[in-house]
Amino acid sequence: MILRRPFLHSLAVAAAVPWAARAAAREPFRLRYILSSALYGEMPLDAILPEAAKAGCEVIDIWCRVHGNQREQITEMGDDAFAALLARHRVKLGVSTRYPLGPTGLGEEMKWMKKFGGGIIVTGSGGPKGLPASELRAAIRGFIEGMKPHVTAAEANGVSIAIENHSSSLLHHPDSLRYFAEFNRSAHLGVALAPHHLHPWIEQLPALIRDLGAKQIPFMYFQEHSAGISQKVAKEIELRQLPGFGGGLDYRPVIKALADIRYAGLVEIFMHPMPRGIPILPTVPEITAAINRSRDYLERCRREVLG
Repeated sequence: MILRRPFLHSLAVAAAVPWAARAAAREPFRLRYILSSALYGEMPLDAILPEAAKAGCEVIDIWCRVHGNQREQITEMGDDAFAALLARHRVKLGVSTRYPLGPTGLGEEMKWMKKFGGGIIVTGSGGPKGLPASELRAAIRGFIEGMKPHVTAAEANGVSIAIENHSSSLLHHPDSLRYFAEFNRSAHLGVALAPHHLHPWIEQLPALIRDLGAKQIPFMYFQEHSAGISQKVAKEIELRQLPGFGGGLDYRPVIKALADIRYAGLVEIFMHPMPRGIPILPTVPEITAAINRSRDYLERCRREVLG
C-alpha cells in the first residue's frame, strides 16, 4: 500500500519532469566559452586568470609545452597555490589539454583533475592516419574498445576524455567521426571537434555536428584554417584563424547546428601562433581584445540565426 503523502509527492515529481524538459527546451541557446591559456604563450597564470571574466569565459583550459607552459607552472607552484589562484580570480578549471600523454596515458592527469572537481581532458587519438575507407570503421571500433578501461577510470574520477580530430591521427576524416559516434556509448568519452582540421570537408561541418549530436561533443574549437597554422606569415594572415578575422568560415550555419542539437559543451576561441609557445599578440590586453572581437562576431551570428 502506498502512503498518501509520498504518493502525492511522486505525482508532483512526475508532473514536474516534462515541465522541466519543456522549460529547458525554451531556454535561449547560448555558447559556453572557455579561455585557452595557450593564447598567452608562456605568460604567468596570475596574469592570465583575471582575463577569463573579461573574455566572457566560464572556465580555463590549461595547456602544457610546447603550446604554453601553464601546466608546468602549476607543477612548480603546487596544487594548493593553484587552487588559491583560481579562488582569487573566481575561475574554475574546466579543461586540461594534454596531447603529449595520448589517450591511454591520462591516468595521473585524471586524478589531478579530480582534485579540482573534474572536467575534460583533451588529447589526440594517435595513428594510424589516412586509412582507406575499407579499414576505417573497424579501426575506430577497435579504438573505442581499447579506450574502455581508460573511460572507466575517467568516470571514477569525474572526468571526460575529449579526442581531437587531428589531421595526423586516426580520428580525422568526417566518416571517422561518424563511426566514433556509432560505437561510443560513454558520456565520459567524446570528440574535441576541431573545424580547422576538417578544412577539406568544411562544407560538411553543420551536418556533421547534427550527425554527432550534443552527447558526442563535450568540447569544440572555434578556429579556422589558415596558412599561418604551419608557416610564418604576416600577423594579419595568422589571425585569420580566429572567428571574425576574415578567415572566410561563416559561423551562422555552425551555430544554428549547435543550437539544433542543444549543444551544452564548451567552445574555445583558438589559434596557433608561429612558432608555437609564443603569445598570439604582444600583450595581455591585446590578446583579450582579440578574443572579445571574435566573441562579439560569434554572438552577432548567434543573434542573427536565433533571433
